[in-house]
Amino acid sequence: QVQLVESGGGLVQAGGSLRLSCAASGRTFSSYAMGWFRQAPGKEREFVAAVSWSGSSTYYADSVKGRFTISRDNAKNTVYLQMNSLKPEDTAVYYCAADSSTTAQAMGQPASDRYLEVWGQGTLVTVSS
Repeated sequence: QVQLVESGGGLVQAGGSLRLSCAASGRTFSSYAMGWFRQAPGKEREFVAAVSWSGSSTYYADSVKGRFTISRDNAKNTVYLQMNSLKPEDTAVYYCAADSSTTAQAMGQPASDRYLEVWGQGTLVTVSS
């Protein structure tokens, strides 16, 4: 099983950009679908984006389509989330998740996060207005 460590969070002004990284340990990283989720204060965790094991398929929440891009580099055991045109409502703790028995699209389904195999510890993104 892989272990995940997120990085890249921080404070940014509205309209700015950040790139989050999720580094995975373990030799089987390339067999996992990977996803990003977020949880804002006082709110439930929500899906943000996911990518298939090969990187050929991606899936996004409507709230981030056109602004965020998920990608992965299996040679580096890393998945990225490029976040552009950030808004104050993007403020949240962002979590990376991995699962070897699901698809990127399935990660975007309601309550999928309850069943995902592996989670990182999260990284805080704060967008100021």
